[in-house]
Amino acid sequence: MTEVEITVISGLAGITAQDWDACTAPDAGHAPDPFTTYRFLKALEDSGSVGAGTGWEPHHLIARRGGEITGVAPLYAKNHSQGEYVFDHSWADAYVRAGGSYYPKLQMAVPFTPVTGRRFLTDDPPTRQALAQAAVKLCAQNQLSSLHCTFCDADEVEALEPMGLLRRSGQQFHWVNQGYSDFDGFLANLSSRKRKNIRKERATAQGFGGTIRALTGDQIEPNHWDAFWQFYQDTGARKWGTPYLTRRFFDLVHQTMRDDVLLVLAELDGQPVAGALNFIGHDALYGRYWGALAHFPCLHFELCYYQAIDYAIAHGLDRVEAGAQGEHKLARGYLPVETHSLHWIADEGFSQAVQQYLTAERNAVEEEIEILTSYGPFKQQTVEEQE
Repeated sequence: MTEVEITVISGLAGITAQDWDACTAPDAGHAPDPFTTYRFLKALEDSGSVGAGTGWEPHHLIARRGGEITGVAPLYAKNHSQGEYVFDHSWADAYVRAGGSYYPKLQMAVPFTPVTGRRFLTDDPPTRQALAQAAVKLCAQNQLSSLHCTFCDADEVEALEPMGLLRRSGQQFHWVNQGYSDFDGFLANLSSRKRKNIRKERATAQGFGGTIRALTGDQIEPNHWDAFWQFYQDTGARKWGTPYLTRRFFDLVHQTMRDDVLLVLAELDGQPVAGALNFIGHDALYGRYWGALAHFPCLHFELCYYQAIDYAIAHGLDRVEAGAQGEHKLARGYLPVETHSLHWIADEGFSQAVQQYLTAERNAVEEEIEILTSYGPFKQQTVEEQE
């Protein structure tokens, strides 16, 4: 078998969009989600959202067999743990207290994007293993503390955990389309009390005094991004202190990705006052950012959750992934699902301690998912069918 050769590039300028995207979607011809595509990751780089001074320094991996590219992986050197959504701050603190230097570390991920997907972009198992081995070797050669592959898919976990990578579990809330013909069809599967509550929330939100529009593709105009930038800055400042994305990122998304976007805007007297940004995948809608200039009762639920469900039903999408955290999503039809990450830690003693912690944490996550699901809004038989 031809040996797999791995090279490292310091940005996507080192590979063509055609070669990268051929690995992103080798079989179907289209990526399951837009986040590992060249156009999304390149927009992050070209906008300065990642790169020099951001703490996200690209070191992407390219795999070749016989001179042909057979796989790629998005990889970043990190000097902090921001924008990852799989929190390792306690690990970093313990590592430093033990006398080590936790940063820099390597992060195989899509920056600022808690969406499950392939991180080793290949359909060739030997290439996937070679990419993982190369990432670990890169850590060891540069005396870095650790490697973290976050929001990877279950197949990658199953294939790579035997290599000695540590498996971590988390949870998110997803809405699953059970073949509903419309929103009322979804509501029919809920308990009477939850059904009434959602109808009340939608009526309250839609009666805010203005109009709600769901825009995609050429319906989105540059001035809509001006408005959304204000929403994003407000939310980012409150959640993270400093927003992760630059203003130019949204301009580049408009140029290269507006067909991948669903922008839901609430307008008052013709002016946007709140908005929710979603990305459209092959079989799912991904809620990413929300913001508002003022408080409008229930408008957050309408723009982020109910409008997303409406769109998914109308376009035959399998699910809506509404981002990280948020148990309030449970009452609105979004059930908990398990997420995965893989980790390698250079220090053997620290790695063993983390492994023990992850085993206990994984058991707790599984138990919490079971409990939360039982408290969901669905009629009992519906919950059992979805499981």
